[in-house]
Amino acid sequence: MSNPLFDELLRTTEELASVVADDWQTAERLSTDDLLEVLRHRELLEALYDEPLDRTGLESRLDVSRATSHRFTRWLLDHGLAERRDGTFHLTGEGVALAEEVVRFERGVRTTRRLGPLLDAICPDHREFVVAPFADATVTTATPDDPHAPLSRFLSLLAGTETLRAFNTTHIVPPGLTGAYDRLFAETEVEVISLPDTVEHLRERFPERVQRASETGHLTLRTREALPYGLAVFDDRVAIAGYDEETGAIRVLVDTDSEIARQWAERVYESYRERSEPVAV
Repeated sequence: MSNPLFDELLRTTEELASVVADDWQTAERLSTDDLLEVLRHRELLEALYDEPLDRTGLESRLDVSRATSHRFTRWLLDHGLAERRDGTFHLTGEGVALAEEVVRFERGVRTTRRLGPLLDAICPDHREFVVAPFADATVTTATPDDPHAPLSRFLSLLAGTETLRAFNTTHIVPPGLTGAYDRLFAETEVEVISLPDTVEHLRERFPERVQRASETGHLTLRTREALPYGLAVFDDRVAIAGYDEETGAIRVLVDTDSEIARQWAERVYESYRERSEPVAV
């Protein structure tokens, strides 16, 4: 069932992402110096966001000199971001909002850096991906020492779920891993959207097992001519996968139990499902 709060959060995030290009053209943008001035006072804003403090408290919290604390509080007062009450500095409404934006900005930059391998793999052509819900996600990348780490992570998630809804640009599991297919065909309720060639290869490789799993309701296959990346919705987590375009090997897997990420993943999955065709087995 759709959750209005999550729907609103996702809609707001997507709308903000869609107007970024327009904002680049506006004549009312802040200068880089103005932005840097706010960021230079990040710790100050965060400190007062947590609680009102007097100058001694600011000096202790920020580990700054008395002269620096005077300069900080003067900046706050001059910009209408704080007011002084009985020697204690309280953020104004504007100050609270600005502190929240600074925290949000830092979190967004940090998340984007962590998700860099995935974004490099999927985002040039797929702007629907929303970064914010994946702030605390587990990021597993292929490395020279462990080139199969993302696949191993996916298989561990598969082993712990009873249901799976997924789409993928290649096989959901490499065909050579027959043990994983044992679980897919017999123990997990699976619906997969794949490219036509992938579905055909699966049916040729495991004809009887695909037929039996489909007849028992364990497996539903759908097909679509184009898919953007790998997406999987498990019982308790969702995962996004990016692949090497030349080899088809999984390069990165990002997974999370965030409820907002799940809402996003379910919405994206359903949008592709609606534009896919069922496969008669």
